[in-house]
Amino acid sequence: MANTLQGKVALVTGGSRGIGAATAIQLASEGATVAFSYSSSEAAARNVVAQIEASGGKAIALKADQADATAVKTLVAEVVKRLGKLDILVNNAAVFETGTVEETTETSGFERQLKINYEAVVTAIREASRVMVSGGRIISISSALALRSTWPGLADYSATKRAIEGYSKGVARDLGAKGITVNVIGAGSTNTEMNPDNSPFAEAQAAATALGRFGRPEEIASVVAFIASPAASFITGAIIPVDGGYSA
Repeated sequence: MANTLQGKVALVTGGSRGIGAATAIQLASEGATVAFSYSSSEAAARNVVAQIEASGGKAIALKADQADATAVKTLVAEVVKRLGKLDILVNNAAVFETGTVEETTETSGFERQLKINYEAVVTAIREASRVMVSGGRIISISSALALRSTWPGLADYSATKRAIEGYSKGVARDLGAKGITVNVIGAGSTNTEMNPDNSPFAEAQAAATALGRFGRPEEIASVVAFIASPAASFITGAIIPVDGGYSA
């Protein structure tokens, strides 16, 4: 255990699987006490807590619907109530739906992505900013697809991720005087349940990167942990690509 985050309290949204789970585990391994949210997979959430505790870390799992602004506010308040404070917020929870302009006749898919991928992030940042003190870290997981919708059908998803990036840059200015940093990780294709590296579309995604492969959740999590650490105290308002060279 490196203990670079000893004494810190972190909240990771969508932490029961994929990048979120890897991030929760990584932050705990660095000494942070970690709270993470999950929407429905209670068994997976318990498994992440068990992994962290087995390694000597501390973690709690909290059920929260990221599409509900009130639930997001309650989530942040519950973390502070149970753990005493909040030092690190990682906005990871997201949904992914595809459909071209011609195919998409209903707006429900876009509205759901907007609520979870963008509005929930805004709500969490606002709530966290009210309880964080100097040295606080706000980190949001965006996507390499925010830069460009490489394939048809990604416009809605790309737009929600691009919105996070623009909002975060503005918030970095708002919170700079308080000593709170705000950054974004532009994650490339990563091997998760949402986007497995053996899907029918995986070969094209891998070929679009300079390294010719998918990333691993742990590779995203390690960068999150660095940005959360004291070593990254002069980094704010940045969009950091962790995408295997997709954006190169």
